Amino acid sequence: MDTVTGFDSVGAAYATHSDSARGRLRHDLVERRLLAELPAAPARILDVGCGNGEMTLRLAAAGHQATGVDPAATMLAAAADRLAARPELADRVQLVNAGFESLSLDGEPFDGVCCHGVLMYLDDPGEAVARLAGLVAPGGLLSLLAKNRRAIAVREALVGDSETACRLIVSGADRSVGNLGRETRGDDPDALDRLAAEHGLIPQPWQGVRMFHDHFDDTWAPDPAAYAAALELEWAASSRSPYRDMGHLVHTLARRPERSRS
Repeated sequence: MDTVTGFDSVGAAYATHSDSARGRLRHDLVERRLLAELPAAPARILDVGCGNGEMTLRLAAAGHQATGVDPAATMLAAAADRLAARPELADRVQLVNAGFESLSLDGEPFDGVCCHGVLMYLDDPGEAVARLAGLVAPGGLLSLLAKNRRAIAVREALVGDSETACRLIVSGADRSVGNLGRETRGDDPDALDRLAAEHGLIPQPWQGVRMFHDHFDDTWAPDPAAYAAALELEWAASSRSPYRDMGHLVHTLARRPERSRS
């Protein structure tokens, strides 16, 4: 399996982006859908590639028992610092320094397995999705947030970089330079749904993330009312084609059936 590396050097940039209005749009949209789909709290949640712990802490604040896993020591340290500032969450959060290759399929499965913003750094998602799916308990949920293959070049076009956008479109590229300055690969949501189904999960309707605000940079600072309006616009479009197809990110979810009763 590919190993995701190099994030110790981009932790500060990721934190800045995560705290920006554009970053918050991603987190707010994904959290809203997750909380609607996860089993009732307190559920056991695994957040693979948790970064600075943004979603791990959000899920813990919603009453879940959350385990955040990340291979980058500096990212995990940032998550620990944020957890220390939220002592009321201490008994609901565990942080583990580990990568995909360390995830065990032999332990107790989880009610929810999240892997957000990670698949785009792997050359192929197949083995990762197989491993993640194996960690989902009966009735549990797999949540994947990936770069949207269908929207490669949209950001470049909207910021006015027509030359790059044209090159990506004409070549049929499946990757482009991401927000942190690294080249990242896109996934098609239907392909991710098929992978989940191959491992016994039932795909749920997928959503696009950041259709209309992805081309803003991290200096975009709307007032609270403008942010709330942007969030509702993105939410309304996120589940409807053709709008969702243009989201920079795609959020796919799949559920493992409950065990049948004999």
